[in-house]
Amino acid sequence: MTELKDSLKVFAGRANQELARKVCCHVGIPLGNARTESFPDGELIVKLDEDVRGRDCFVIQPTCQPVNDTLVELLIWIDCLMRASAKRITAVIPYFGYARQDRKSEGRTPITAKMVANIITAAGVDRVITMDLHAAQVQGFFDLPVDHLLASPVFTEYYRAELPKLGRIAVVSPDPGNLKAASYYAEMLGADLAFIDKRRQSGMQVAMTTIVGDVADKTVLMFDDMITTGGTVAEASRILMDHGARAVHIAATHGVFAGPAVERLVKSPISRIVVTDTVPMDNRIAPIRDRLTVLSVADLFGEAIRRIHLNQSVSILFGKDGNGGKR
Repeated sequence: MTELKDSLKVFAGRANQELARKVCCHVGIPLGNARTESFPDGELIVKLDEDVRGRDCFVIQPTCQPVNDTLVELLIWIDCLMRASAKRITAVIPYFGYARQDRKSEGRTPITAKMVANIITAAGVDRVITMDLHAAQVQGFFDLPVDHLLASPVFTEYYRAELPKLGRIAVVSPDPGNLKAASYYAEMLGADLAFIDKRRQSGMQVAMTTIVGDVADKTVLMFDDMITTGGTVAEASRILMDHGARAVHIAATHGVFAGPAVERLVKSPISRIVVTDTVPMDNRIAPIRDRLTVLSVADLFGEAIRRIHLNQSVSILFGKDGNGGKR
């Protein structure tokens, strides 16, 4: 414990300090003494109130809403630690904004995920820890080590405990592209497997047609990496109920809940929404609070930080097959 306190420092940006405190509780060290302050014109400055020279430093900052602000704050943290002579700087990014912009889907558009990876690298970081990237290939956008943690062990543990209450269950993929992850959960939970044929009409609209598999009189579990505007899961839940599902549960690592998401979820027939604390919850989610369960991934991040600091393997955190069935 004393050795860790002397050699390991964990700091928190402003985006999710509650998660950072839980991570430090798992590691058994206090949260680093530092703060982010704003100038009247909106500029930020990070001030360290303790010595980090020669120490292994981790800064926890999801780049969630407001994405550009949280990203810039992360960059300032990295620069501050570098200039304070930290031995190694690891950016812990529980939710990585811009991960959906991982390729050119049409002409004259950027690959912003790659640009963000370049900026974070240029700021002076040595390593990145993140969780459930929307596109796993974003790991390769960094020219430095990336530990891509998965929330699947947390969801699996939760639903195994819930199985006696759920009756017959089916795991449904909201689209064919997510079928591999759905197969993993179906195997872990001993459930049937199905998927929905989804066609995206625009960035805000999704058309769903048929269900491949049997969901009649079953509790349906759908797993995804994030709930953003809620359009996909809201429409999927209606289709599933129309096909005879007894209830629909949605589990997503990142509860982004942007734009019309909460309104759509309120109107949907979804019985339970399960997310993790990679993104902090605020008053926006009040209308769905009675249907919302938030699981903590602090122990996963805390154990990853401890193992990285001690130069131990982190692959044990990835679940049964080393990748949670997702990579």
